[in-house]
Amino acid sequence: MSITPTDKLRSLGAGHTEYPVDYDPALLETFDNAHPGREYLVTLDCPEFTSLCPKTGQPDFGHIIISYIPRQRMVESKSLKLYLFSFRNHGDFHEDCVNIIMNDLIRLMDPLYIEVTGRFRPRGGISIIPFANHYADERHRPLAESRMAAVMAAVSSPQL
Repeated sequence: MSITPTDKLRSLGAGHTEYPVDYDPALLETFDNAHPGREYLVTLDCPEFTSLCPKTGQPDFGHIIISYIPRQRMVESKSLKLYLFSFRNHGDFHEDCVNIIMNDLIRLMDPLYIEVTGRFRPRGGISIIPFANHYADERHRPLAESRMAAVMAAVSSPQL
């Protein structure tokens, strides 16, 4: 998965979109970060994520939020949409989906920092909200630790 000039992107502007039927990280594409010397945050919001329960095969519906500080490469959003769509027939637990997405994006982009949050709709009366983050160097450890603490505090506080 190498840096792809924008004129070489397969998904964006293809004129025809083929939707995957199986999980496929090869769908992900990158483009060059135009500002590699500046740290900034990119957030991608997918409110219509679907996957399958690995035990029952029933559909699970979730909201995936990806935030990252890019290094040299950035994920192209249409390829990300198709990649996330590829989970539609994929059976994995919610926690696994979030970590798989994060791991695939780390391999793709090698970001300075990345976090993935899943907010899954209740199943059997229980919502699952997995959060995973990763930092590439010690400079971002405080960010990773503070984000983890903030997420833990937010999901632990009672909703009245």
